[in-house]
Amino acid sequence: MTAQQIIVVALIPLIAWRLYRRVRGMIGRQASRMGRHWTTAIFFPVIALLVALGALLHPEALASLGAGIAVGVGLAIWGLRLTRFEHTAQGFFYTPNAHIGIALSVVFATRIVWRLFEMQSITGPAATPQHFAANPLTLAIFGALAGYYTAYAVGLLRWRYGLRGAPPPSA
Repeated sequence: MTAQQIIVVALIPLIAWRLYRRVRGMIGRQASRMGRHWTTAIFFPVIALLVALGALLHPEALASLGAGIAVGVGLAIWGLRLTRFEHTAQGFFYTPNAHIGIALSVVFATRIVWRLFEMQSITGPAATPQHFAANPLTLAIFGALAGYYTAYAVGLLRWRYGLRGAPPPSA
């Protein structure tokens, strides 16, 4: 096995573990944590901007990233409508629609693994990180994921700030 093949094989369990943790975190009632929402609302746009900068020389990939972000924002709006919000004496909780987030995460992880296998078979200067990021389908899927998580986190922040100072309902 070449060094590149070893890296691909080593990354697969890591991706599977992260996917498992992500999916497990999307199922069921969750405590609303402002810091976590802010981190998500800042982290994904920064990463999307960095990816967009890497794709500047590939207009079709950049357009795919933008289209993916738009789709992700639409899915987040839909997902927020399906989310159950709770303000109790114990704190703020929400129960997201698990299907949307899980589906996006699985599609993204599948695409990453596929691209890693594709890149392992590419030799020469085309097998670079820029080649990885310049693929329109990969960027569309990443854009959908980034748009979804950013817009969903912003929706959670809006919900929390809308309830600021409101006393919890009595039991």
